[in-house]
Amino acid sequence: MSSIADSSVTIQTSAQSVPSTPSWFGEVAAFAQVLRHLGLLTTIQEQVRFARARFGKYETIDFLVVLIGYALSGEPTLKAFYERLAPFADLFMALFGRSQLPDRSTLSRFLAALDQESVEALRTCFLADLVARMPFPSVGGLSDRQGHEWWIMDVDGTRQTARQRALPRQPGLPTPHRRMSQVCAPGYTGRKRGEIVRTRTTILQPFTNQ
Repeated sequence: MSSIADSSVTIQTSAQSVPSTPSWFGEVAAFAQVLRHLGLLTTIQEQVRFARARFGKYETIDFLVVLIGYALSGEPTLKAFYERLAPFADLFMALFGRSQLPDRSTLSRFLAALDQESVEALRTCFLADLVARMPFPSVGGLSDRQGHEWWIMDVDGTRQTARQRALPRQPGLPTPHRRMSQVCAPGYTGRKRGEIVRTRTTILQPFTNQ
């Protein structure tokens, strides 16, 4: 019995645990490259201003890129997203030209304090970029045998159960309120543990993937 071995190939193993790169990290890197190439990140930094105490050295763009990464990752919760991102936090922020990832508590305070004026400023930036670019020569459509054109939209809604923990009620504390009350409502939770449910709906044009 003979064996063929290549002496130029060396296989090394280690017992040290090394975290694997998230499967969605490549998509985030591509998305960040597009935003930087289009100058949209610079536009947001120059046109969207929201200053408030207790945010430290973070700016609006720092919180925005975290939300973008969370949306692209598909992680079920923000906590799961932060735990998966923890070993690659500096690299993730560097993709967007930023240096440090905001803590979850800082992000929560930012979202609670964000005013409608800043939201409209962000909406204006994204809408202006959308109108300025035409990725397709037409809005698309499908034609039947009689020459009638139809638009087909795929509406996909996902349901997620949320838990409502007890709120602290003490004389020295402000009046408690739940931020998720605006996006959640009582509903069927199935076998999931929780008291309320939220839905996220995606509308897709099948023939253009818009």
